[in-house]
Amino acid sequence: MTNPAPADPRQTASEQELIASILAGQRDNFHLLIRPYEGQLYRTALALMKNETEAEDVVQDAVLKAYRKLASFRGDSKFSTWLIAITLNEARARLRKDGRATLDSLDAQREDNGDFTPATLTDWREVPLAALERQEIRDLIQRAVAGLPDTYREIVTLRDLEELSVNETAAALGISIALVKVRLHRARMMLQKKLAPHLKLAGKKEPKTRTFGRLSWL
Repeated sequence: MTNPAPADPRQTASEQELIASILAGQRDNFHLLIRPYEGQLYRTALALMKNETEAEDVVQDAVLKAYRKLASFRGDSKFSTWLIAITLNEARARLRKDGRATLDSLDAQREDNGDFTPATLTDWREVPLAALERQEIRDLIQRAVAGLPDTYREIVTLRDLEELSVNETAAALGISIALVKVRLHRARMMLQKKLAPHLKLAGKKEPKTRTFGRLSWL
């Protein structure tokens, strides 16, 4: 485990005031507290559940749990990180219950598998503009991310799509910074292998690239 990154003091002050008011009985303020993070929580849940209805259910359960546990939030990490951690736990619990969890054991894997060669792409997120405009490429990226094992899909979702910092990602997942880096490296290698041939071909006539993070279509 690692010490989470401190939150923005201005944001923290506002959130602390809202939390204090909620705990004092002004329950309606909880909607104001949660509203800025609803989209992020939904995208995180959707990345794991791969189903819009199930993602909505996960977020509803996570928000309800956050309300019930609000008094336990001590501000050691960002409030958004705390919410994401609850959402991830809810999604994982549903996947385990349904027998759909694919949290592969990292200890059982070797990073230098003989049949695994990373594609020569500087960063899988640097997508040629011409390629990104094509629906089939967008669908390919979406399928590639969705096809990752849960362990790696969580990392890619938080780091590359939601753009959390390494510290925030470690805090949300309850793992060390070192493990975040290892998993992210392996996840990006997997995505490179799947995407590079298509993106390089699509981008031959368009040298410009776009580095993206929060993709509304993922």
